[in-house]
Amino acid sequence: MPVPQVAIVGRPNVGKSSIFNWLAGRRLAIVDDVAGVTRDRVSQLIRHDDRTVELVDTGGIGIEDVDNLTDEIEAQIALAIDAADVLLFVVDTRSGITPLDEQVAARLRQVAKPVLCLANKTDDPKLDAQADEFYRLGIDTLIKVSAHQHRNKDVLFEHLVALLPPADLDEDAPEPEMKIVLVGRRNVGKSTFINTLIQAERMIVSEVPGTTRDSVDVRFQLDGKSFLAIDTPGLRKSKSVRSDVDFYSLQRAQRSIRRADVVLMLFDAAQPVSQVDKQLCQYIIDQYKPCVLVVNKWDLVVSQIATQQWVDYLREAFPTLAYVPIAFITGQTGKNLKVLLNHAQMLFKQSRARVGTGDLNRLVRRALELHPPPLHKNRRPKIYYATQVAIQPPTIVLMCNMPQAFGADYRRYLLGVLRDELSFGEVPIRLFLHRRGADDHRDDVDA
Repeated sequence: MPVPQVAIVGRPNVGKSSIFNWLAGRRLAIVDDVAGVTRDRVSQLIRHDDRTVELVDTGGIGIEDVDNLTDEIEAQIALAIDAADVLLFVVDTRSGITPLDEQVAARLRQVAKPVLCLANKTDDPKLDAQADEFYRLGIDTLIKVSAHQHRNKDVLFEHLVALLPPADLDEDAPEPEMKIVLVGRRNVGKSTFINTLIQAERMIVSEVPGTTRDSVDVRFQLDGKSFLAIDTPGLRKSKSVRSDVDFYSLQRAQRSIRRADVVLMLFDAAQPVSQVDKQLCQYIIDQYKPCVLVVNKWDLVVSQIATQQWVDYLREAFPTLAYVPIAFITGQTGKNLKVLLNHAQMLFKQSRARVGTGDLNRLVRRALELHPPPLHKNRRPKIYYATQVAIQPPTIVLMCNMPQAFGADYRRYLLGVLRDELSFGEVPIRLFLHRRGADDHRDDVDA
């Protein structure tokens, strides 16, 4: 399973970023008395009692941004809430309940996810009675904390760990149903693909762009296995998204990408790569989703262009997806569809693969010996050990002495080694470098 996510939410200026830095043990998010400093989501892996979670800081709900970015900030908050396994709802004991707190609480009650209410700035037990008024917001669990005074962190973690989904340690568990999502700009043949796949007119097919306006789930069987295919609306440039229908189609397509196991990114063989294609691929990258670049309607151009030309064209257009496989199909006739689905299954298995800690550390040791990291301020950065903490995507944590000393080039080198040598060569890998704690005495990989 992926690393569980814990999102910190609340109205502006209640101390969300202070809570984030306090729990992360590092000053990562900007803390300021001015409301609205946090706009984008800020995330950090943290570890407690052998559980790794991804902590996510968000902007203030209800902020009127001075740069007219309110809608963008709200979209980021919605994404964080949607992806979270647990929500930390932060309120301010000194200020008491405000109308905006009540609005946030009402919003969270509509979300079927566990919520902990953190009464921040409860710096002293004398303020506990004042904090009790937040029970009126209808959140079952209220924890009185102070990021400034480091109060009740252990109590918070005890409740948080209890609410996390169970750790997935059973490698012999039955393989789940694979969810594949078809995305692409308008009229690339997604609905035709679905209909051919299930051998039924399940989706409306038309030459009019934009026929599909919602994400549609279609279950089907192949070789005795059950699959879920998700057809999505065709997308167009953001500046062309004028109507509510277009806006919500975009939101639903993005949500479908987030919940899919494998993404099939469709291109029209007779059309050049567009800006919409690049935006979609970037979203797939940002979500760390296994992907196949699928060139559809290949029968229309096969006599005019060589396969390798399209391969080279896509590799040049999407250099950060060099590890992603490319498939050529004809959705109308079903040519190469089964081969494509078999490859999607292989990517699904790769995304769920685990590597033993011993094998991983031996590989990292060889990588360090072959190409040591460059000096940083006359000191050699050091990696002590490596561990895989999650699957879907495979997530590797390297414990080191100076995380900031490992530049982008060296991180790309390490990712390349992991991809070349391990069993997940065609799927995204999340790589984190963390400073080793003073109480961590595990052996060095280069010992």
